Amino acid sequence: MSARIIDGKTFAAGLRARVGDGVAAFREQAGRAPGLAVVLVGEDPASTVYVRNKGRMTREAGMESFEHRLPADTSQEALIALVDRLNADPNVDGILVQLPLPGHLDAEAVLLRIDPDKDVDGFHPVNAGRLAVGLPGFVPCTPLGCLMLLEDEMGELAGKDAVVIGRSNIVGKPMAALLTAKSCTVTIAHSRTRDLARHVGNADIVVAAVGRPRFVSGDWLKPGATVIDVGINRTEGGLVGDVDFDSAVEVAGAITPVPGGVGPMTIACLLRNTLVAAHRREAVPLDEEAL
Repeated sequence: MSARIIDGKTFAAGLRARVGDGVAAFREQAGRAPGLAVVLVGEDPASTVYVRNKGRMTREAGMESFEHRLPADTSQEALIALVDRLNADPNVDGILVQLPLPGHLDAEAVLLRIDPDKDVDGFHPVNAGRLAVGLPGFVPCTPLGCLMLLEDEMGELAGKDAVVIGRSNIVGKPMAALLTAKSCTVTIAHSRTRDLARHVGNADIVVAAVGRPRFVSGDWLKPGATVIDVGINRTEGGLVGDVDFDSAVEVAGAITPVPGGVGPMTIACLLRNTLVAAHRREAVPLDEEAL
């Protein structure tokens, strides 16, 4: 068999189009566009490209893009002061501080300073707690995108066995919480998991977010499993995921490619979260499930 390829690029384009429609409707009701502020400290090449793409897609969706580019030697006090100003700015609905920050800055302290209701990255502990107990909040963009792709591919997820490989606060833990909320039976695997292949072999859903190129072999998979590959690893042969695609595609029922799978969903979900934040802040009704 050969797995169906889950086209994240096309799905993300559709999501951005729906967000654009929502932005136009919000502008009519609120008299302004949703606003996303992105803060970049220093000139990390990958971060610079990412911020540029975020700004372009934010504007394409009809939102206001507020970009703050600070020198690498910016002090902790100056960065915190900027976050405080953005928290108080009524035209800013979402705040994103691009990571990684230069080594002299305390990233945790900066992220904790962001108003949880403007934390469209979903990294604040308040939003992590809201996710854990099922309250409305903001979910990190990458796992949210993974969930959207899974539901689009599989429909109802209740009762499925899922393995999430990786336990980061950005992907692994929120991904497990999202799948648990959908009534999946979830195993979180990590570097100390014994006999990982056995756990993966029992799973209907495998989400690989471990940061190791081609780590998950196709012979680990349950035939017909749906595989979501979050990994983006640069090798001599180009970008590859955490899953050995060539072997997995012969066993899985559906799989995301790298690139073109999960990656495009991250910015699309950031825009979606910003639109949701604007509606909540202005108390304008929105059918969030329709996005």
